[in-house]
Amino acid sequence: QTVVLDLKLGLDIRPMAAKDRVDDGDLNTRALSKRLQQFVGDSEYQLIETLAEKVSALVLAEFPVRWVELRLSKPRALRGASNVGVSIRRE
Repeated sequence: QTVVLDLKLGLDIRPMAAKDRVDDGDLNTRALSKRLQQFVGDSEYQLIETLAEKVSALVLAEFPVRWVELRLSKPRALRGASNVGVSIRRE
């Protein structure tokens, strides 16, 4: 099934914005996207709640962010509903 991730990340973007580039130690959104695609693609969790917790923990452990707000949803996972999902915030 399709899984949709919507992330809000807590970090100070001013240094990256001022230099207009991504250096080592900065949040690299391309690397984040690739890592999450790989992780979600390889996962076999039964509950979206479990996947949401694991994704949030991965982001906090592997990327330079202070907090993450995640909305994880599965379009058309339930008959009669266009979408089902969970939203969490972790620090």
